[in-house]
Amino acid sequence: MEKYLLVLAILAVFLAVGRSATEEDDGLDFKHHRYTELEQILRKTAEAHPDITRLYSVGKSYEKRNLWALEISDNPGKHELGEPEFKYIGNMHGNEVVGRELLLDLVQYLTAEYKKGNQRVRSLVDNTRIHIMPTMNPDGYEKAADMMESGKKDWLTGRANAQGIDLNRNFPDLDRIVYRMESLGGPNNHLEDGVSQQLLKSVNKKRVAPETEALVAWIEQYPFALSANMHGGDLVANYPYDESRSGRSQEYAKCPDDAVFKRLARSYSLNQPEMSDPNRKGCDMDNGDSFVDGITNGADWYSVDGGMQDFNYLNSNSFEITLELGCDKFPPASQLKKAWKDNKESMLAFMEQVHTGVKGVVTEAGSEKRGNGQKEGIADATIKVDSINHDITSAHGGDYWRLLVPGEHLVTASAPGYKSQTKKCVVKEDSPATICDFQLEKDNSIDDLLREIDSYVE
Repeated sequence: MEKYLLVLAILAVFLAVGRSATEEDDGLDFKHHRYTELEQILRKTAEAHPDITRLYSVGKSYEKRNLWALEISDNPGKHELGEPEFKYIGNMHGNEVVGRELLLDLVQYLTAEYKKGNQRVRSLVDNTRIHIMPTMNPDGYEKAADMMESGKKDWLTGRANAQGIDLNRNFPDLDRIVYRMESLGGPNNHLEDGVSQQLLKSVNKKRVAPETEALVAWIEQYPFALSANMHGGDLVANYPYDESRSGRSQEYAKCPDDAVFKRLARSYSLNQPEMSDPNRKGCDMDNGDSFVDGITNGADWYSVDGGMQDFNYLNSNSFEITLELGCDKFPPASQLKKAWKDNKESMLAFMEQVHTGVKGVVTEAGSEKRGNGQKEGIADATIKVDSINHDITSAHGGDYWRLLVPGEHLVTASAPGYKSQTKKCVVKEDSPATICDFQLEKDNSIDDLLREIDSYVE
């Protein structure tokens, strides 16, 4: 009997240890995944959770590999009015792989925890349309992985795409245009629509990669409000602008939403224990960078033209930051479990930032009296915040999301053919986004003037 009880006790300890290890791991398999394995994980995840996922390809790489994105939402395949859209992108540089593996972990974690009833995850998934692209550069990754398996290691193999193009220098250089517009009083967002093609061509004389073309179309197709792209080689959260105004290699390039971006970057860095550690040694031991709170302005660190981060900010409604996730670009698989542990809370906390600031719907006043009684949303209405020289626009249904720091903000909604409307919107600390809806009245002054001219001519 005593022997039997001893066996039961040992078994109980074994099960408890196994259970705690599984809980610590979140049931994940920490290893490097080649392209076919990555594809299998995404397909299996989508097949196992069809009620909250949709797997789709954004485009193809130069070597014809799919650029897969997994949508996670309680209503996949549909933009729900009032629900913000968010994206994570990994592996833009093919040899920087930690983000790739973290995002594979994240899709499995979110879907599994949603099924278990995790309230935090359920709130995220039910109220956000999440898009996750584990690899933007699958061709480069395969080259880097081949090198690692051969026992060699260097800093550059696989960084670029299969054409040798650095994807994070390949986007339209809209920084140069917005710097010109600052003095001329021109448009401050959606610059590819707001300036002449001649001006665009004058600053963009690059061979464009298919991966870049696909991402540009993706960014313009969906009303993303917040995003991050993941890199490696250092440990810091980087925010706009990435390119210096003067052309210097290092110079703080403040964007109109500097305060917002610092807050967004800190939401990631302060939840990552090593990233925010003031005593951490820099990755470059000879010239270690010192990042207060684990964040940096991009151009203040080093100037980059043609980056994806600033393109998002200047040509869409998406506020994007760049996450450097470790000194070792392609660490051994044994370090991936720690990477998940260190970054899990940061990834969740950053996603939750999409529900801050102000949000609402811009509709036509009195439109509910027509048709089915529903108010008609106004697409592409301009949302302007007093004292911040960066506007956003409403989505197809008239809904918008404007990330802002806590405080009082005068917000104006305007659209061609309508009278503008201004409201005071108060953003509170640690509170969900403040709802500021706008109902714009038709501006009949132009029509009246045209009718007066017609009558005079007659």
